[in-house]
Amino acid sequence: MLRLFVFVVFANCTIINAQTIEKYSIDSGGAIASAGGMELMYTLGETSIQELKVSGTSMSEGFINSNFKVLVLPQVFLQGPMLNPSTPGLMNDDLRSGNQLPTTSPYADVATVNASIFTVTGNNAIVDWVWLELRASNDTGELINGKSALLQRDGDIVDLDGVSNLKMQAAPTQHYVVVKHRNHLGVMTGNTVGLKETANTSIAYKQNALVTYGSNAQVQLANGSMALWAGITDTNKKIRFSGANNNANVIKDAVLAHPGNGFNSVTYGISGYLLFDCDLNGQGKFSGSGNDSNIIKDNVLSHPANGFNSPTFTINPTVPPKN
Repeated sequence: MLRLFVFVVFANCTIINAQTIEKYSIDSGGAIASAGGMELMYTLGETSIQELKVSGTSMSEGFINSNFKVLVLPQVFLQGPMLNPSTPGLMNDDLRSGNQLPTTSPYADVATVNASIFTVTGNNAIVDWVWLELRASNDTGELINGKSALLQRDGDIVDLDGVSNLKMQAAPTQHYVVVKHRNHLGVMTGNTVGLKETANTSIAYKQNALVTYGSNAQVQLANGSMALWAGITDTNKKIRFSGANNNANVIKDAVLAHPGNGFNSVTYGISGYLLFDCDLNGQGKFSGSGNDSNIIKDNVLSHPANGFNSPTFTINPTVPPKN
């Protein structure tokens, strides 16, 4: 039997009769397969870079690819729905209870769910959509995979059925894990996390003990838990209360321009699934009781890095940009 070896970095393919074929694949871990008198010791997860033919058996480009799925259970709090919780230790689920959660994800994969998922109440009720990313262990800017997921009131991030452990298509190895939300600053693990195909890996962002990437990546709540910073109101993905391109003005402009605000009142509230609804209560307000502008102001003024309590201070994202 002809025997073909594919080694770990730049793989060499060696035939027993001393014929040598070099650098057909660049891989990182594997198994054995036999076909047509040829035994291939190969690694999975990468692409064969050239076609190989031995004794009538062909190995084409892409022959080595495989679809891995790893299990992960991130746990995260969003600051907005934790500011005035109806149940201590749980996020409010006003978007769900107000029938304002969309069945289509607001993120890139436009994933969809059955509306019945939003009928669940209690600890496992859905708060909102979130976006999960796996980044390469040797490059924090390299995206391995990303997908939409659902966030429960207790902080668990689950798959699209609303209850199952989250499955991500990626090799079972070390990854940085990122959680993003449409109007909260994202967070990334400070260290790589070993993810597996057969065992769930819990990542408790909501606990102060977890090391996260960058300084002050999350805000500490009154109960000691950690949460994503609330206050993104536009595509800039930064939080700023005053000065050029500030987030509060986005809310003001939307409120004053709303067709239902006939008197141009700054205290008018807009209902819906809104980017500038910072506390996720189903209403966006610039001024008056329960307004969203004050959430932005309070975060900016109380941020640990804002030593001068400047209202023009900017809270920048800590998740590295993608390559």
